[in-house]
Formats: sequence, structure tokens, C-alpha cells
Amino acid sequence: MKDLRKEREKLNVRLVETAALIQKSESRLTSIETRLDELRTQEQMVRGSLAQRWGQIAKLLAVLQRMGRNPPPVMMTHRDDALAMVRSAILLASAFPGLSKQALELTERLKELIRVMTDIRDEGERLKAETQSLMDARTRLSGLMTTKKTSLTARESELRTVREAAADISRDVNSLTALIASIDKRTETERIRKHNNKVKRVLDNAASRGRLGTAPNQRPRVPIEQDPGLVGEAEPERAPWDPEKEVEVAVLAPSATGFGRTSAARIEPAIPFHLAKAKLPKPTSGKLVLKYDERTQYGGNSKGTVFETRHAAQITSPCDGWIVYAGPFRSYGQLLIINAGGGYHVLLAGMTRIDVQPGQFVLAAEPVGTMSDAPPTVKMSSSETSPVLYVEFRKDGRPIDPTPWWVPNPRG
Repeated sequence: MKDLRKEREKLNVRLVETAALIQKSESRLTSIETRLDELRTQEQMVRGSLAQRWGQIAKLLAVLQRMGRNPPPVMMTHRDDALAMVRSAILLASAFPGLSKQALELTERLKELIRVMTDIRDEGERLKAETQSLMDARTRLSGLMTTKKTSLTARESELRTVREAAADISRDVNSLTALIASIDKRTETERIRKHNNKVKRVLDNAASRGRLGTAPNQRPRVPIEQDPGLVGEAEPERAPWDPEKEVEVAVLAPSATGFGRTSAARIEPAIPFHLAKAKLPKPTSGKLVLKYDERTQYGGNSKGTVFETRHAAQITSPCDGWIVYAGPFRSYGQLLIINAGGGYHVLLAGMTRIDVQPGQFVLAAEPVGTMSDAPPTVKMSSSETSPVLYVEFRKDGRPIDPTPWWVPNPRG
């Protein structure tokens, strides 16, 4: 029993850490590619400048070449050439400042071109190394995901029931609100009900005390229930919370989730969702391009947020929660819905592949899917065809602004 719990704990930690490595690598690749694009633009500008002045450069080189072949006479050695020497001196005196300025400008331009080309070569090497590092991390993650799926085999019957229920519901409803409401009724498990009852008790107690939160660094007064695990082991004996024996789930920065030292083997949220403000990691390392309630190109206001990601970007869960829907739905494409407990749901749309299944519990920052690959003719860094991830938070079926929940500058 304890061995199984430890194995699940180690696997979850490795999943979260590997996904974090991939997202950091994706961020570095984006920075390198942006820098390379800037350097290539600089190179084109320098080369263009040299090309425009090619006529002046040719004349300058011709003059210098003639002077090298027929230098002006020296008075000390050939007195008869004194007149020619004086004439040459007069011509050089008038021409030399201009020639000198042109030569210096040409030298500086050539030095700049060499510097830019050297930087391009160095950034290219960094790009190559980082790409290999990303490929290695993705290979490790693929193996871990396979192991994770194997560990869920014992619950296949339960997961299949939830999957089939979600599929049936999606065919019978036409709106996202109806989908969530129906799924909650059909797929709510005993563990979700117990967690929601616990959250309700916390809210009732907080309301009776006149407050609904805790101090920033105070551990929430919510008992983290020791779970029986995913393979049906007996309920372990409760023990006092021991920070030395718990595993801290490192996400994108130290304590990025704000959950403190909590067990990565948990199968229910570490804290109630309403207490997780400023504690949740963003699901992608991509750039935020549309905020909640901003005007969209279709004329309405956005009910969620939109992130522009890299092609094949790794997407992670923003929170602890139960997967209640994973699959295509209407115009959303591939849709993932996470029940975070307490009436909160998190929706992710835009992924090409979803790696989790209904009924499964996921941790904050655990990998859940990937974005689309780049077409063969498109660069990975091209923003013109970059995929976008849509993220929506809901409370009791109504969209809410997710901004207060994100960790402030988690990668800053």
C-alpha cells in the first residue's frame, strides 16, 4: 500500500518536473528564435547598406589600388620630381579626408557585418542544442505518460463509464453550459462529493467568522484527506502533517503553486479553489494575446483568455482537479474540462492531442496535452500561424476572470 503510494508520488513529481522542463525549453527556444530573426534582419540591413554604396566602395578601392601601384615621389631621393611631388601632395590634401572617412565607414560596416554573422552562428548553435534538449525531454515525458496510463489500468472500468457518459452527453447538448451541468450530474463521484462537502464546510465556517481566506503564508485550515490511491488500496491511517516526509511539487518556480509541501500522490485538490488565487501556474509558456472580457474580432467580449503558443507546445493543467470531459465539442474543437471542486471548472480548448481521460485526477502543472505541429512549410517560431489555447474559468456555470488565480510572473 505504502509502496504503491510512493510510486504514484514519484511518478507524479517526475511528470510535473518534466513538463516544466519542456515549457522552460520552449520559452528559451522562442527567445533564441526571436534573437535569430533580429540578427538576420540586421544582417540584411548591413548588406543592403553596403550594396547601396557599392559604387563609392569600388571607386575608393580603385583609388587606393592606384596609389599603391604609383606612390607619390619622395623629395629626398628624387629632387627632379619635386614638382610632381608637390602636385600629388596638393591632390592628396584635398582628397585624403574624404577617402579616410569613407575607408573608416567601410571598416565599421564590415566589422558590424562580421559581428552579426558571428552572433547568428552562435545563436544557431544554441538553437540546435536547445532543440535536442527539448526532444530528449519530450521522449522522457512520453515514457512517463505511458507509465501513468498503465497505472490507471485498475480503474479502466470506472474510467470507461465516465468516458461513455461524457460522450453521450456531448451528443445531446448544444451549449457549453448545458454540457457542464449535465456532466456534473452524470459523472460526479463519491470523492468529488466529499471534497465539495468539505469546501462547503470551510466556506460556512469562514462566513461565520466573517472572512473567506487565509493569510498569504498561512497553511489553509483544510484537512488534506489521505487518499486510498488509484488502485484500490485500503485507507491509510491518518498521521500528523510532516513537512520532511511530504514531497514538494516544484512547478515553474519555487512554491509556484502556492500549495506548500503537499503530497504529489494526492487524488483530491490540495486546497479549495477559492483559496488558490495567485497560486495557479499558467497552462502554457506562450504569450497572452486576449484577456478576459476584452473585445474579440467577432464583436463580442471574451469569456476567457487566449494564449498564443509554439507549435507542438506542451500544455499543463492549471489546477488540481478531476477530468470530466476530454474530446471534441462543437466549435471548440478538442475540449478539456477540469472539475476543480467547489463549483469551479477550468476549460481548455485548442489542443490537437489530449493525453488525459475523463475520470482521471490531475495535479496542477501536470501535462494534459499538446498543441498542433507546424505545417512543413512553416517555421516553428512563426507567429502568423501559431496555434492558440483558449482558457476559461467558470463558477457555478458562469465564466469568471481567471487573472487573479495566476501566479504573478511565474517565469519572471
